[in-house]
Amino acid sequence: MADTTTPVRPSTAPRATATTTSRAAGAAGHASAGTAMTRGERDRLTSDLRMACMRISRRVRFESTAPVAPHQFSVLARLEEAPRTPKELAAFEKVSAPSMTRTVAGLVEGGLVARADDPTDGRQVILSLTAEGRRTIRDIRRRRDQWFAARLEKLTDDERAVLAQATALLERVAAE
Repeated sequence: MADTTTPVRPSTAPRATATTTSRAAGAAGHASAGTAMTRGERDRLTSDLRMACMRISRRVRFESTAPVAPHQFSVLARLEEAPRTPKELAAFEKVSAPSMTRTVAGLVEGGLVARADDPTDGRQVILSLTAEGRRTIRDIRRRRDQWFAARLEKLTDDERAVLAQATALLERVAAE
């Protein structure tokens, strides 16, 4: 099988330290608050912010110990919302049906997901979480939150306040 990984571009933004975070906007090459950004500064912000979000997401998923792989956790989280067919899950996760079938088989074998015949279409199965699947989701979220909280504890109160404001903005961007 061919390697389909994409090389990660090293960050051009400075690492966050007590000195750089106090002047984060200027140090990263972005305009200061109240100053209009140039097109180049907006482009740099776009790239830097996207990469930072991706790194945080990747670190939270892979550095916290979990009994299931990240792609399996994603399926469990979808099933927490509502029971679904494998076809629906494949569409949500943007994977092929055979790939989802393998993922679901592992989750069923692990006792995290249950299969039931679709009462309206005998050709389909409905997947739902088991009690163990719900416990697994809760435990993984708790571990991920603990991992992230340990990193936030190393920040100053001012830095955490900036992140609180940024969280609201990022949620608004994500909702669009």
